[in-house]
Amino acid sequence: MAYMNKYQSDDYRREELIRIIEHSVEKLTLAELEALYYDMTTKSYINDLPSFDKPTFRHLTADK
Repeated sequence: MAYMNKYQSDDYRREELIRIIEHSVEKLTLAELEALYYDMTTKSYINDLPSFDKPTFRHLTADK
C-alpha cells in the first residue's frame, strides 16, 4: 500500500484511495467481482441495483 502522508488533505487522501481501489478492482475476475458485489450489497454499501439497459455515470466530486 502506498504511504499516506498524515499532512495530506482528506480530499486528496480520499481520491488516492479511490484510485488504488479502482486499480485493484480492474484486475478481478468475473467471479471475484460478483462475490465482491454480493458482499457489498449485503452490507448495504451498494443500495440500489443498476439498470443495465442504459449507461451509468459516476461523479468523482466529493460529497459535501
